[in-house]
Amino acid sequence: MFCEEEYGMARSGSRGIEDGAGGKTRFDDIYDRPDPRVYFSRLAPLEYEIPHHAQPVFRRVAAERAALDDGRPHRPAVLDVCCSYGINAALLNHDITLAEMYERYTSPARQTMPTAELAARDKEFYAERRRPDAVPVFGLDVSAPAVHYALEVGLLDAAFTDDLEQGSPSTGLSRALAEVGLITLTGGGSYITARTFAALLDGARRPVWVSAFVLRTVSYHPIVQTLTAHGLRTTVEVSRTYPQRLFTDERERQFAIAAVRALGGDPTGCEENGRFHSLHYESRPDTR
Repeated sequence: MFCEEEYGMARSGSRGIEDGAGGKTRFDDIYDRPDPRVYFSRLAPLEYEIPHHAQPVFRRVAAERAALDDGRPHRPAVLDVCCSYGINAALLNHDITLAEMYERYTSPARQTMPTAELAARDKEFYAERRRPDAVPVFGLDVSAPAVHYALEVGLLDAAFTDDLEQGSPSTGLSRALAEVGLITLTGGGSYITARTFAALLDGARRPVWVSAFVLRTVSYHPIVQTLTAHGLRTTVEVSRTYPQRLFTDERERQFAIAAVRALGGDPTGCEENGRFHSLHYESRPDTR
């Protein structure tokens, strides 16, 4: 069992230092490739690990949400926000670990392989490892190449590139939202705001839960306020933090330390030791 507290009681601050120039390093260039090899090759030295920590959590929450009878036919779908190449979907629905995915996509044998061949092999690979309790997963990410690959190899049941920070959901996403029962997030809390969550929840037709891993350098408070306005109660796991990745340099480390302190957190033993750390937030309909 993990320790939870009401978000409003546990929160010590809602203002912090925003990511940007001189702050958190961006990796925009690894998301516009036709397959995930560059993604894994760039992140491997930084020991990017948050999907590994999210794997058992998302499996548990997805199973609990699927067991809820909400009066609608078909199992509720999971919507993974900022899904990139479908990493969370792969770990949720397949017998595979993040370490195995790193090994697969950084192996010398696959570095010269054409994308089409890699995709064909991946489709077979994941199909063989599909779990019997697999749930439908939709992906949302502004990177068309990334979601196209995840869709092609069978990791996603549907994929959308809507930028909800700038506009409303497309017709296709609006239809898909009617089937969503769980929204998941790992890392994207640095780049999306409450606008995205408001658009998603406005389009929901089933009870929606949210399970999110958010860096301690950013405030989740504005999103929590939006979730509350949509009838969700948020708890935060306070017994532990989840390491995300190593810092790229000392500049990024100092940024993270300052941002955590600005939010009322303590970087001792976490960011001071050289890694970003996340907190886990869970939001469910308030039935009190």
